[in-house]
Amino acid sequence: MSGIELRGRLIVFEGLDFCGKSTQVELLATRLRAGGLSVTTTREPGGTPLGESLREIILSSGSAELLAISELLLFVTSRAQLVSEVIEPALARREVVVSSRYRLSSAVYQGCGRGIDLALIERLNDAATRGRHPDLTFLVDLPAEVALARKTGEKDRIEQESLAFYERVRRGYLELTRDDPHVHRIDGTLAVSEIAAEVAAYLCL
Repeated sequence: MSGIELRGRLIVFEGLDFCGKSTQVELLATRLRAGGLSVTTTREPGGTPLGESLREIILSSGSAELLAISELLLFVTSRAQLVSEVIEPALARREVVVSSRYRLSSAVYQGCGRGIDLALIERLNDAATRGRHPDLTFLVDLPAEVALARKTGEKDRIEQESLAFYERVRRGYLELTRDDPHVHRIDGTLAVSEIAAEVAAYLCL
């Protein structure tokens, strides 16, 4: 088992669409459970009944006219419900919470990507999460063109954004986390098993 105390901790995977966050969430959760820990996994947007309904609106191609500020507020609403209904109760039970996306996603997608004021996003995030930040974030980083090339089939509303948009988002991830000791960057071009192994090694699993 880990030499790091993980009970009651919030671990988040961040990165561009198609970087493999959801896969890594499940792989880490499986490893932690095998080590005897109770784990709650979740995702953004979503994770609660209301959040999943908002996810459909946010990602639907039928929401093409959604304003950037409206998109942000829907994400923040989903996040507030997730923290209140899922994350805080699980942490209070001393479970490990592993999430695909959290507050950093709004800063880079709606902030760096869409141009909304980062200070406003920070204030909204603080209100929605009651000031809770992740204990650790794994940033699965890869070039925007590589991420977009991985998508096959129909794309949701955000996935239809341009390469330039995704490049702004990637730069945002790198710039906003550069000096953050709670963020560990991983090369997203590595194989799934190699990324999982690096996560496990970082957590001393």
